[in-house]
Amino acid sequence: MTDTVVIEEAAAGATPQPGEAQHLRPLQGSALVLGTIALSLATFMNVLDTSIANVSLPAIAGDLGVSSSQGTWVITSFGVANAIAVPLTGFVTQRFGAVRVFVTSILLFTLFSFLCGQAPSLSVLILFRVLQGASAGPMIPLSQTLLLSSYPPKRSGMALAMWSMTTLIAPITGPLLGGWITDNISWPWIFYINVPVGLICASVTLTLYRSRETPTRKLPIDWTGLALLTVWVGALQVMLDKGQELDWFGSGTIRLLAVAAFVGFVLFLIWELHDEHPVVDLSLFRIPSFTLGTIMLALAYAMFFGSLVLLPLWLQEFVGYTATQAGEVLAWVGLFALLLSPVIGRYVSVVDTRWLTTGSFAVFALVFWMRSQFTIGDSYWEYSLPTVVQGIATAMFFIPLLSIVLGGLPPHRIAAASGLSNFARITAGSFGTSIYTTWWTNRAILHHSQLAEHIYRGNATTDATLRLAQHLGLRPEQALGLIDRLVQQQSYTIAVDEMFRLSAWLFLALIVLVWLVKPTHGAASVDASAAH
Repeated sequence: MTDTVVIEEAAAGATPQPGEAQHLRPLQGSALVLGTIALSLATFMNVLDTSIANVSLPAIAGDLGVSSSQGTWVITSFGVANAIAVPLTGFVTQRFGAVRVFVTSILLFTLFSFLCGQAPSLSVLILFRVLQGASAGPMIPLSQTLLLSSYPPKRSGMALAMWSMTTLIAPITGPLLGGWITDNISWPWIFYINVPVGLICASVTLTLYRSRETPTRKLPIDWTGLALLTVWVGALQVMLDKGQELDWFGSGTIRLLAVAAFVGFVLFLIWELHDEHPVVDLSLFRIPSFTLGTIMLALAYAMFFGSLVLLPLWLQEFVGYTATQAGEVLAWVGLFALLLSPVIGRYVSVVDTRWLTTGSFAVFALVFWMRSQFTIGDSYWEYSLPTVVQGIATAMFFIPLLSIVLGGLPPHRIAAASGLSNFARITAGSFGTSIYTTWWTNRAILHHSQLAEHIYRGNATTDATLRLAQHLGLRPEQALGLIDRLVQQQSYTIAVDEMFRLSAWLFLALIVLVWLVKPTHGAASVDASAAH
């Protein structure tokens, strides 16, 4: 079997029987260019939808008549459904073939994107976001599979570097594009733009890869494991999302969800460790580098993605930024990310990935510390500068951590390891969003009550503010409303600074985990494992 087929089967999760292997020749010329563009665009579209709605949440919540905290379900519902669907990629690929599954996934994703734009209420929108996230599950791993099969083995590193660029560009483009669409057209168009892209990607992929279908075979699916996975992840996510609204454990609903999440998780662990064909291969956690790498990836991504949601919310609700302006602040991460990623990709094979990961975490800590100094009156560039610096951390983040997670694994375990680490990353991103927004609100309420204690008649600052408000023509109740708004602004600003400061310390703490991993030399360890 050629190296290309070994890599392809590993990435797809397929383990064909002897005699079934397909010796696929790499694509050439225009077919290679078109195939790369189509597969990269599909990945871009998928990743874009994890962040494009971030800056549109106030507009979506306002149009649908819900609060911004309820609106975060638009993001978390997609992430949880996507995370649950990822472990099924190996099974459906072996059953139906990588090309069929990939094209079907794109078409379903496109359909549900259109229906998201048509949603008349938050509940309907969340339903279609769940279906959109579930259909997107196989897209990222299978785009890697098909891309690797398109290039000769010696250029597989180049193929993955090009593929990784789309995963960097999409989160950068998402907030900017989402903000511009929301301000200049309307928020449903953040979903409608997927329709032409999806149809083009599906048609090009089907044309070029129809004859390059992977081998198929029937395997039993672990329905019990899948059901338990859905129960504990879903219950935990709903608990995190609804906790603030329902007064946490003072609510019977929250207590029930907590019990369901805990019991479901314990039963899931027991079942998956003993099932012959588990939906998630938990035995991978016996490998120290995989375990530590996955923990670091999940925790770092939770903070990274949580901040992508929290920062534009704060900028729009309490600083007065438009969705476009908030998106611009986040988009500056692309400056260094795009410039440095090719350099990191080129030299990662000869550098100890622990140094790169340490550098990434240290820069992330610096970025969050800079953000912890934000005030309401800061300038656009004071808000944007930390995001510019974050591009350095982002460039050194994904590739080295992927090398730690997958380094040294035999080819037949790479698919399961990739699926499990992606599941952990995506789930952590959804949980991070809920935790960030919930804790932010809780801390803001606390600070509001503390600041309000200093607002009373006879206080020099209070009296001066009331006189100024009355001088401006405001009635007494309007003046008090203005003061409350100012107190609220400060409360949420103090709270957001606290969240960023905590994140800075957590990133520094993660550096300790980095040096518990055995030395690895980036892509070399991954490529070596895939080549034997």
